[in-house]
Amino acid sequence: MAAVTRDRRIAGAGTAAGAWRGDAGLAAVADIDAAALVPPGARLVVVAPHPDDEILACGGLLQLLPAGVRTLLVAVTDGEASHPGSSDWPRERLRATRPGETMAALACLGIGTPQLLRMGIADGGVTAAEAALAQRLGALLAPGDVVLTTWRYDGHPDHEATARACLAAAARCGATILEAPIWGWHWSAPNDGAMPLAQARKLPLPPAAQARKRAAMACFHSQVLPDTSRGADPVVPAHALDRVLLPFELYFHEPERTL
Repeated sequence: MAAVTRDRRIAGAGTAAGAWRGDAGLAAVADIDAAALVPPGARLVVVAPHPDDEILACGGLLQLLPAGVRTLLVAVTDGEASHPGSSDWPRERLRATRPGETMAALACLGIGTPQLLRMGIADGGVTAAEAALAQRLGALLAPGDVVLTTWRYDGHPDHEATARACLAAAARCGATILEAPIWGWHWSAPNDGAMPLAQARKLPLPPAAQARKRAAMACFHSQVLPDTSRGADPVVPAHALDRVLLPFELYFHEPERTL
C-alpha cells in the first residue's frame, strides 16, 4: 500500500457525504460478502483506537458474520481525551462512560457480545505506545486471524499508530489485515488518488443493517451530542456520521491477499 504524503489534518467540515455517495471510482469497487472477508474457521479481531471506532469501521460486518464466527474486540484506549477543557465531560467521566457506550452499541446491533479486551493505553498517546501495543497484539494473534483496524493513513494519530501496530503484529504471525477508513473520508476526496481503491472491497449493507448501525452510533452520547459546558458542537457531528454511514463498508487489504 503506497504511502500517502499529502496533508491529512482533520480540520473544517471535510468532504461532503454527497461527494462520496456520487463518486464513480468508489462505485466501481468490487463488492464482497462477510464470509469472504472472514473465511470459515478464521477469528475476527477488531482493534479499535477509541470507543465508537469499532462500530464506524465494521458495525455492518459484525451483523453479517456467519453464525459461529469467533470475534475478539480490542479497545486500545478508553477515549478519555475527546473533550479537552470540558466540565460536562472531564477525563474521568469519559473513561467511565465511553466503554459502556460501546457495549450499548453492540447490543443495539443485535449481536452477541464479543470477547472484549481493554488495553488501557492513554487516549492521544498511542503513537508513544506503538511498540508496546504491537508486542501485546502479537501475543494475542494467531495465524489465520483476520485483524480489522483503522486505515494506516486515516489522519488521526491514534488511528494511524494503531494500524501500524496491527500491521507489525500480524506480519510476525501471518494474520490477515483489513483496514477501514474513518477520518479518511473527511480529509481525502473523490479522484484525489489518496484512498487505495485498487486494494479495496465493499461490503454492501442491507437497509436493516444500515439502520442498526446508525442506531448503534446514537448510543455514543458523549460523541454525538453537543458539549453545553463549552458551547461546542459534537465531536462527531451529523455531517461526519453521514459521511461514514454509507450503504456499504470499505476495506483495504494488502496486495498479496486476493479477496
